[in-house]
Amino acid sequence: MSADPLLLLAGPAAVALAPRLTASGYTTVDWLSAGVASSRAQAGQEPVAAVLAADQRPLISDLRLRFGGMPILLDLEQDSVEARAACLCSGADDFWLSSVGPSDLLLRLRLHRTIQSRDEQRPSLLQVGDLSVDISLRQVRRGGRPVALTAREYALLLALLKHPGRAFSREELLEQVWQDERAGSSNVVEVYIRYLRQKLEEKGEPRLVHTVRGRGYRVGPSADGA
Repeated sequence: MSADPLLLLAGPAAVALAPRLTASGYTTVDWLSAGVASSRAQAGQEPVAAVLAADQRPLISDLRLRFGGMPILLDLEQDSVEARAACLCSGADDFWLSSVGPSDLLLRLRLHRTIQSRDEQRPSLLQVGDLSVDISLRQVRRGGRPVALTAREYALLLALLKHPGRAFSREELLEQVWQDERAGSSNVVEVYIRYLRQKLEEKGEPRLVHTVRGRGYRVGPSADGA
């Protein structure tokens, strides 16, 4: 019998949801009290996501360093387009709203689990040029160097890698990567394409994520200076 998926909780607002999350089939660990050793000792599992209270934003970079593309969800005490944008710019993958109760969070966790499940059904290694993505380990490398991506950046890259060379429209990428969160920002695809390019080209490597005028974005070797 497989163990319940493991969630990291940080901050009082997140920890307070532990009973409801447990009742919904998750195992929870208070990250601030237990830390990395305890979290990884839980049934030998890696955490599937981290749920942070609004005042735990400074933890995001440390969690990203330790757990790579694991989804990180940050509480928004007040919901607005500006607050959502600030949340995503902080390095979080998604937000949750403590003001509306745990149901919203559970729906978002289910969405991220669905994305993870789809990833596991794909070929274990995807390659385009010197870019490689190990699906089973959720590791991205460019010319041998590791590339640390957020869960949303990782999902966007995988969407583009479904068919290397094919141009995906903005609407297709919104549907595949953001699904029911599409209303958060009108230029969210452009923002995340820029994030991907910055990380994939950090050491001056040739561009792999190209803009195709009038069509969208594609992954592949350079063509026509796209």
